[in-house]
Amino acid sequence: MTDSDPPLTPDDLAQRLTEVFTLVGPLYRRVQRKVEEAAPIEGLSVGVRAVLELLREHGPMTVPQMGRAQALSRQFVQRMVNDAAAGQLVRIVPNPAHQRSSLIRLTDGGRAAIDAALAREQDLLRRVDGNLTDADVTACVRVLGKMLDLFDNVDVD
Repeated sequence: MTDSDPPLTPDDLAQRLTEVFTLVGPLYRRVQRKVEEAAPIEGLSVGVRAVLELLREHGPMTVPQMGRAQALSRQFVQRMVNDAAAGQLVRIVPNPAHQRSSLIRLTDGGRAAIDAALAREQDLLRRVDGNLTDADVTACVRVLGKMLDLFDNVDVD
């Protein structure tokens, strides 16, 4: 969209965003499979990887915070945190702000594992073809962010 392009009508917008959904589902599932294929390399399941990436980006978080951020149930996130803790990728520490909800922190091993996974994924993403520009990616992120905002209130528990 350039500055001179008018916004789409709601009907046209819905039609175009349906095209995005049609691509996002298979893309997500294929990426998930690719991450699972590499799980033996870093020892990370898709769920543990998501926990480590959140902690890398946001610092220590509680299980409920991670669940909300990823639209995952607290129970699922807790299982992933437990798996990560068993692998010494995270530490569970007291939360001074909330007695019953511990903070989850990355360990040095967890940081090394998620850094290695992200580096490998970025190597793969460098192969995306299409002469994409920063503006293209910015527009994509903006559209997906708006779509995510629309479903922000979906209950995952």
